[in-house]
Amino acid sequence: MSQLFTIRPVTEARHMRSLEDVQIAAWGYPEREVLPGTMLRISAAMGGVVLAAYPEGSDVPFGLAYGFPAMREGQLWHHSHLLAVAPGWRGSGAAVALKLAQRQAARAQGHTRMTWTFDPLIARNARLNLGKLGARAVGYHPEWYDLGTEIPADRLMVEWDLTREYTEQPAPLPSGEIALEAAPDGAPGPVSLHPHAKQVLAEVPTSADSLPVHLRLAWRLALREALGGHLSAGYAVTGLARQGEQAWYVLEQAAQPG
Repeated sequence: MSQLFTIRPVTEARHMRSLEDVQIAAWGYPEREVLPGTMLRISAAMGGVVLAAYPEGSDVPFGLAYGFPAMREGQLWHHSHLLAVAPGWRGSGAAVALKLAQRQAARAQGHTRMTWTFDPLIARNARLNLGKLGARAVGYHPEWYDLGTEIPADRLMVEWDLTREYTEQPAPLPSGEIALEAAPDGAPGPVSLHPHAKQVLAEVPTSADSLPVHLRLAWRLALREALGGHLSAGYAVTGLARQGEQAWYVLEQAAQPG
């Protein structure tokens, strides 16, 4: 049975505290890692976008999208800092709906580009960002956050062209030079860089959360080398290919929006 929900802007201080609970439910954050409702309140009043998803007929949110205007070297765009959906609502379409509502709000402010980061070890997020939304990853940032965990918090930086019509992309079959693939024991194999190939593939575990720490760390470092190396050479990550139970990042040379 489909789950019905609504998405609406959140601007009043009395509604912000419940958005802290959404972050804890979505990621299991300790309280010190949660973006406080006071910060969301100020941001919403000063040009940020705060959106929440609610079950139909309820005022208790289960999802959150938050972003703010960003500027560097005279260029202005919208940066999305948080997209959170409680586990019971994953697969409901709420994540895509929140992102599309955020896109609409950013475009209403005159922005033509949105950026955000995501963990390259989480294949389901790659499918959302690269396939369902049609964004592309243009930079790799080792240890983007210091979370005090055994696995470094590396992130891919995503760009989304807001001037292009939104169309969900189906997952392609893997095709291209192999930069990284799993060994028979489930560990990552050696990394091979292909700086002149038209298309390159880097395998990613489909359930990294269930791997033991030593394997997650090995995959983290292997993906850092494979993705970071190709992105530094002018590639962009444009999709997530699937075949059976396996998934590969698709990197394309000199990929440009439009």
